[in-house]
Amino acid sequence: MSEDHFYLELCENPVQFEHASSVNNVFFDEANKQVFAVRSGGATGVVVKGPDDKSSVAFRMDDKGEVKCIKFSIGNKILAVQRTLKSVDFINFIPDYPHTEFTQECKTKNASVLGFCWTNWNEIVFITDQGIEFYQVFPDRRSLKQLKSQSISVNWYQFCPETCVLLLSTTVQGNVLQPFIFKSGTMSKMSKFEIELPVVPKPAKLSLSERDIAMATIYGQLFVMYLKHHSRTANSPSAEVVLYHLPREGSCKKSHVLNLNTTGKFALNVVDNLVVVHHQSSQTSLIFDIKLKEPDCAVNTHQPVLPARSIHPYRIPLAGPAVVPSQPPVPCQLYSSSWSVFQPDIIISASEGYLWYLQVKLPPTVNLLQDKGKLMDFLLRRRDCKMVILSVCSQILEGGEKGSLPVVATVFDKLNQVYKEYLEAEQSYTVAMESGPSRGSAAQKRPIRTQAVVDQSDMYTHVLSSFTERKGAPHKFIIAVLMEYIRSLNQFQITVQHYLYELVIKTLVQHSLFYMLHQFLQYHVLTDSKPLACLLLSLESTYPPAHQLSLDMLKRLSTANDEIVEVLLSKQQVLGALRFIRSVGGHDNVSSRKFLDAARQTGDQMLFYTVFRCFQQRNQRLRGSPGFNPGEHCEEHVVHFKQLFGDQALMKPSTV
Repeated sequence: MSEDHFYLELCENPVQFEHASSVNNVFFDEANKQVFAVRSGGATGVVVKGPDDKSSVAFRMDDKGEVKCIKFSIGNKILAVQRTLKSVDFINFIPDYPHTEFTQECKTKNASVLGFCWTNWNEIVFITDQGIEFYQVFPDRRSLKQLKSQSISVNWYQFCPETCVLLLSTTVQGNVLQPFIFKSGTMSKMSKFEIELPVVPKPAKLSLSERDIAMATIYGQLFVMYLKHHSRTANSPSAEVVLYHLPREGSCKKSHVLNLNTTGKFALNVVDNLVVVHHQSSQTSLIFDIKLKEPDCAVNTHQPVLPARSIHPYRIPLAGPAVVPSQPPVPCQLYSSSWSVFQPDIIISASEGYLWYLQVKLPPTVNLLQDKGKLMDFLLRRRDCKMVILSVCSQILEGGEKGSLPVVATVFDKLNQVYKEYLEAEQSYTVAMESGPSRGSAAQKRPIRTQAVVDQSDMYTHVLSSFTERKGAPHKFIIAVLMEYIRSLNQFQITVQHYLYELVIKTLVQHSLFYMLHQFLQYHVLTDSKPLACLLLSLESTYPPAHQLSLDMLKRLSTANDEIVEVLLSKQQVLGALRFIRSVGGHDNVSSRKFLDAARQTGDQMLFYTVFRCFQQRNQRLRGSPGFNPGEHCEEHVVHFKQLFGDQALMKPSTV
């Protein structure tokens, strides 16, 4: 199959660890993304592999029984090991601290420790079948202090390290979930909620399994994901994933349902804010985007964004002394029963000794999603989307048909909406910085420019300039596309950059569409600017009326008086320049030498006389004398005037 077939792949550089056949146990710590390979016998050898070399470590510890759970605190400072149902052992890994083990027994009588979670580098919570116990660890004193505890019957638990939320399964059926949140030495109880189990015929009863629950952050909000397997006797035979939104305050509510349209064994990941559902028997995966909303209803029901596809085939390179260099890599068995899936995006194969990060490949999605508006909504929410978005824009324009203009308009509007939102956020940040911090308000963070922000420069460089140069494209369609982009920018009140107008003008001139150019300028479709006026001037040889159009534009700008004078003088329209500068009240301040230079260059003696006299009269009016000041550097022009008309022609100072 071609590369375009697969939109999911395993990362190229996985974390490698000793596989299950050579060690007694393999554990995964979701908080630090570390794999612990534990080998017992005499002393317990532990090899820890993390996402980078800093988080990887190997050590030995006394063999005091089978390891049930093992995790480092954040930053590999303190190691916690559970070997019994009654206590947890601790070992310092902080330099210069005693390395001796110390132990903390759970304080609840007759309780069994189900596990533990680090909530900070020196804070830990024990989960027992009778509740939770929250402790602070003092590594220097090799002791723990209980901060808080809560009695509650617990079947199983799940922990989300990203949000520090602990979820406890309670009641006989296990479907009443009690969340707790931990922050800076505090433990707070959140609103409990009930998971709606499938209806089954009496007297059968279902209970909620830990395997069917996962917690993950999607678009910045915490969700509890429930994999709901419908029984065969139910009306709806297919499974679904039900998402419950768990806010920090307020009640947890069922908010999204993902239809899987099949049954079987499933596993869940979240990658780039997409819910990925792996289906073992078909060896395929589905992706869902909860922001792509269906028609409004209390609970949003979603279908897969794209057709089901397998993860891209992965080959494991052979290693060891017996390997022949030419020996090909061995294909990895995808969707293996030995795979373990962890949140948000981790897949572990204990039998092969690999930890992968699951990744979404965006280019293959382009041809799988035919609705370009929906495709753009999908791409704009992805991390590495810019170049794919720009390629989609180019692809749409390659069609070159008038029928695609509404699609082009939709795409431009979607891009410019995101662009405008970023510009507004940047502006409000700038205003906030200039006004200084206000009392009681939190410091405003600078908005992050994500890849979804496609600005005018991006569109010009990667799409529009090459599009206008493409041979065979109908020129009317090219103009329509450029004007559609400008229309969209104006709709979102984004200032159009002059280079886009220049592209329109150059395209019109290239195709000799001067009538259209004249209309665009006459009706101000193209916004006035100095660079645009200069471009029009340069087109005079091709289109003579462009000169007057340029002057008209400069006059409308009212801040371009100097440019207008320069243009007129360059055209040897010296009297026209003088008349213009008088009309705008700038006659008293202009350089007399500039005008005298221009008049002399024309070779017209009477014109030179008129201009010279004009400035003599100005000098008389302003200074009471017709002579030029030394700073005006007009000496050579005075000499030239005398040579032409004699000394007697010079204006005499008037006497009052």
